[in-house]
Amino acid sequence: MSVIAGIGFTAPWLLLGLLVLPVLWLLLRAVPPAPIKRLFPAVTLLVGLRDDDSQTDRTPWWLLLLRMLAVAAVIIGLAGPVLNPQERSGGSGPVLMVLDASWAGASHWRALERQLETDLAEAGRAGRPVAVLRLTQPGSLTFQAADVWAQQVPGLQPEAWGPNDASIAQSLEYLAAAPANFDTFWYSDGLAFDQQSDLLDTLESRGDVTVVAPPAPVVGLRPPVFADGAIELRATRVDSSAAQTLPVVAQGKDPSGTLRTLATATIDMEAGAVDGMARLSLPSELRGRLQWFALQGRRSAGAIALSDDSLRRREVALIGAASGNEGLALLSPLHYLRKALVDTTDLLEGNLGDLLPANPDVVVLADVAQLPQSQEAALIAWVEEGGLLLRFAGPRLAASDTARGDIHPLMPVRLRVGGRSLGGAMSWGAPKTLAPFAENSPFYGLNIPDEVSVTSQVVAQPDPDLAERVIAELGDGTPLVTRKTLGQGQVVLFHVTANAEWSSLPLSGLFVEMLERLAVSSANRSLDGAELEGTTWQPVQVLDGFGQIQDGGTLPGVDGPDLITAPLGQDLQPGVYSSNGRSLARNVLNADQVLAAPVWPSSVTLRGFEQSQERVLGGMFLAAALLALALDAIATLAVSGLLRVGRVAAVILAAAVTIAADPGQAQETDNPTALASEVTLGYVLTGNARLDGLARDGLRGLSDVLYFRTSIEPANPAGVDIEADELAFYPLLYWPISTGQPLPSPGAYEKLNAYLQSGGMILFDTRDADLSRVGATSDNARHLQRLARPLDIPPLEPVPDDHVLTRAFYLLQDFPGRQRGAPVWVEAAPADAEQVEGLPFRNLNDGVSPVVIGGNDWASAWAVDDNGRARLPVGRGFAGERQRELAYRFGVNLIMHVLTGNYKSDQVHVPALLDRLGQ
Repeated sequence: MSVIAGIGFTAPWLLLGLLVLPVLWLLLRAVPPAPIKRLFPAVTLLVGLRDDDSQTDRTPWWLLLLRMLAVAAVIIGLAGPVLNPQERSGGSGPVLMVLDASWAGASHWRALERQLETDLAEAGRAGRPVAVLRLTQPGSLTFQAADVWAQQVPGLQPEAWGPNDASIAQSLEYLAAAPANFDTFWYSDGLAFDQQSDLLDTLESRGDVTVVAPPAPVVGLRPPVFADGAIELRATRVDSSAAQTLPVVAQGKDPSGTLRTLATATIDMEAGAVDGMARLSLPSELRGRLQWFALQGRRSAGAIALSDDSLRRREVALIGAASGNEGLALLSPLHYLRKALVDTTDLLEGNLGDLLPANPDVVVLADVAQLPQSQEAALIAWVEEGGLLLRFAGPRLAASDTARGDIHPLMPVRLRVGGRSLGGAMSWGAPKTLAPFAENSPFYGLNIPDEVSVTSQVVAQPDPDLAERVIAELGDGTPLVTRKTLGQGQVVLFHVTANAEWSSLPLSGLFVEMLERLAVSSANRSLDGAELEGTTWQPVQVLDGFGQIQDGGTLPGVDGPDLITAPLGQDLQPGVYSSNGRSLARNVLNADQVLAAPVWPSSVTLRGFEQSQERVLGGMFLAAALLALALDAIATLAVSGLLRVGRVAAVILAAAVTIAADPGQAQETDNPTALASEVTLGYVLTGNARLDGLARDGLRGLSDVLYFRTSIEPANPAGVDIEADELAFYPLLYWPISTGQPLPSPGAYEKLNAYLQSGGMILFDTRDADLSRVGATSDNARHLQRLARPLDIPPLEPVPDDHVLTRAFYLLQDFPGRQRGAPVWVEAAPADAEQVEGLPFRNLNDGVSPVVIGGNDWASAWAVDDNGRARLPVGRGFAGERQRELAYRFGVNLIMHVLTGNYKSDQVHVPALLDRLGQ
């Protein structure tokens, strides 16, 4: 390709034809030849007469110029002009494409996919085999044809962690095993990492290296910290050259359980500063509902900071028995509990009947043997709903008959009469020390000080289930702490007092650590690996590279020290982990991590993403030539006096009206006024160009059917970016599902939930009816489950026979698309919706199902090309066209249902429907 004046030409030699234009000009000016003047007296008889049909003796210069321009446009169009021609590498041999594929690249992943497609297309034209290496998930190098990798680009996804020592070492092993030499395209995410220079040296030893830099610098959010009564949110960035303002949203569930934004803040970062902070003051009730913080508008795991127990000060109700020693602080049964918990919890003290309605997180009973029956019943119900009841023994409990016979609901074990005294004149022996904690104990791994000893305790009855309820014991095997589950909550009993009367445990730091392990205190301080020694943490929720929340229940547990110190990777993903009622978040960034941009040596070629794509202009020049020739024809008629202006104007006006009236020729618009003034069907942009094009053509075909068969006159369908576009303009969103599409951001989910709650409908199409017919679950269906999990979707059921979708416009009992057989799911009817005697339909309300889910690939059946012809075949012969017709009818019924609700359930329509049904 040759470049002339910034425009490339694939056949530049054709431009030599432009040199012929001056010669052609002279020829056209010379033909016809100028007339010769001759004197003829009789011509005077014609003076004063007018000839309506006249012919010029010479072609006007402006008409010649128009013809020259038409010929020039043809020559230039055939020469293959290309706008923004890209420079080609001109290399040969294999190509290795290295992707950091970390969270830092998620925010520009779509641009990266387009860049990969462009580079793969160029490698394909050059016949160069390609291999792809992802540094976060390395695999063996397989050099294949570029078009094979191009099909796999939508499946490449960023991970929620960056390259670490293990993944880089594995990548170096794969590079060492790769045959021959190759050139490298390294798509950097803009962050430096350890061993980056070693990897670069290895790549340079195999061939030329080109680094593709990201389009924007990296920004991340550090873990939130609760300090001085407020939440501190800190952001960090790579480029500090300019001031920057970062909006932050706090996401959590409201009292109804719906995920929404609970608070917002703004982090201001001055020029020259890499860090910024904002403080967020929230009441404890609201802090307890927070799940994560997010940098608004940034889709990456590094822009998410997950919340855990460190942000919420747990409310602990302290209830102690009345004592004559209350005036002596050290003898108070609650004194040491107050000292241990005052810094990390909100303490509530008073009567249990007054405190329980406040729904505290923990209730502590210190030597309380008996409770009024009403309070006891309320406390049992509170524990069963997930509360933690922590009990301490004492003289009153030892002297009472609580749990002497049958086990008491609020006691983990049965107790012997009296107690056990150690170390006195009438005792059984010397004071006892604690035995090492067992592996199944929540206290496992805690260091037991030598000075901790027990002089008195209440003793458990030796029941069959006693061993499994003991979580701490003395050196002689006597239970010291027992626990049982009650409903969703727990009951824990310390067999000693909460003060130093029966043991020295409350005087030691071990007492505070044991309360933390039982999730009594908030533990809103930084933990180190040693403190979590012996614990196993199960992932509850994990982040993907785009910052979406995924279920972590199927992942293996993580050792406590590794949760704090091990690098993130496949075995330790960023997320929320739980252990014995406590939750701990491992975020992408830690409190002191520094983000740095990589420094590339002069030996590598550094370039950015191609912002402007190549654009072929040949068609435009040829179209301009045709237009010029049409103008030439009109001008020739005008010059010769044969043009009838009125007729031409009428033809032009009729053509304009026809084009304007054709719904298929309407243009997509982002004008809110235009969208609000017409019915516009929307399709969710998935990032897959083929799938998005099919969805557009499908809704265009359905819009044509609606225009010709109903009173609805829809505009051209519009692609909807759920991250940026307003959804309220679209009564229906068609959402085709594919495994390669990323999950929406938290902000997008909030918009989607608001859209569904305000009357919008989403048609999810998994396009997998061929699998569902045989009872299999497709990858698309599993991806839909992950995608729809944060959505506020009501209970669903297969479309019942009397649903309004079966009769909104056409009478239907089947809803095929290009495929058929998959069930179609809609919102379940109310439980009290009963069929009225003598009527074929139930008496339903006027609601619209917010979602319709199926897998029949409706867009493929609806899709038409620019000429209105079906794009894809459906079935075979007449049966296939009948199936396409039923697919169109389902689409019409669906739109009618969206726009009119369940009006066809009104009894006024029953006679007509019964007549149509032949009843």
